[in-house]
Amino acid sequence: MRIAVLGAGAWGTALAIAFAARHDVVLWARDAARVEDMAHNRENRRYLPGCPFPSGLKLTADFPTALAGADLALLAAPLAGLRALLEQVKAVAPATPFLWACKGLEAGTGLLPHQVVAAVMGNVSCGVLTGPSFALEVARGLPTAITLAAADPVFAEATAQQLHGGNLRIYANDDLVGAEVGGAVKNVLAIATGICDGLGLGNNARAALITRGLVEITRFGEALGARRETFMGLAGMGDLLLTCTGDLSRNRRVGLLLADGKALPEIAAELGHVAEGVPAAREVARRAAELGVDMPITRAVTAVLDGSISPRAAVEQLMARGAKHE
Repeated sequence: MRIAVLGAGAWGTALAIAFAARHDVVLWARDAARVEDMAHNRENRRYLPGCPFPSGLKLTADFPTALAGADLALLAAPLAGLRALLEQVKAVAPATPFLWACKGLEAGTGLLPHQVVAAVMGNVSCGVLTGPSFALEVARGLPTAITLAAADPVFAEATAQQLHGGNLRIYANDDLVGAEVGGAVKNVLAIATGICDGLGLGNNARAALITRGLVEITRFGEALGARRETFMGLAGMGDLLLTCTGDLSRNRRVGLLLADGKALPEIAAELGHVAEGVPAAREVARRAAELGVDMPITRAVTAVLDGSISPRAAVEQLMARGAKHE
């Protein structure tokens, strides 16, 4: 299969490396100078230093060249850039099946990625790659299992079968809403867990946050039409556990730095990568309020990010909530 990976950040690069072992892969980045640097050094020194490219992996800064003859496109831009990237695909290769790999709710609209896709592209063969996966580990060839979700179960099964192989296991799912909600809200909860760990509140508190966080994900997802069982799988519990506990989690790192008293602009500069949980928190909290879904952890994270409450005060508010039936 010929695969065009559109976006050479950490995750796009990692997937290009993984799929190039068995497919004809071209990795596109808009910055020609960076493409030249990657081609010369045969690695992405900015995002994945020390992860060499397979010999067959091609690189280009020319968008039409990347998509020429592609059987599948993989859109690896952050959610903030998804709409613009879709417009480019629509102009060059509107019939090419594609997957996206971003997570969250679009800032301002509150749309999930598949809703952004529908608004731009209409009814096309497409789906999302999501689940517990750190880019660095995928690039290094460590065992990883993720979900490929699409509204069309035939497309999901067929594409998962084609991409599945080596140390990258891909499971098909037709609950697109559930897969995207799991991927979006777990980033918010990873910020909460980072705050918890940064304040030194202990393993009991972390376990409680993750568990009650899964309840929030499920409530929100079901209100949007998702299936409860999706949140027990890779796109739900799996992604939540990894992002809340893994040291490579950017969103957990945001929480740790918030607990350390740092402001968001300082945190963003220190990370140097997009942490999707920051914009997602506000959109999830807003949509949850519209839907009448109770999400106290998400509200607390949003208040901390907005600067209206300190991390410690947010924890105290959560602990002061009345007793509930589980």
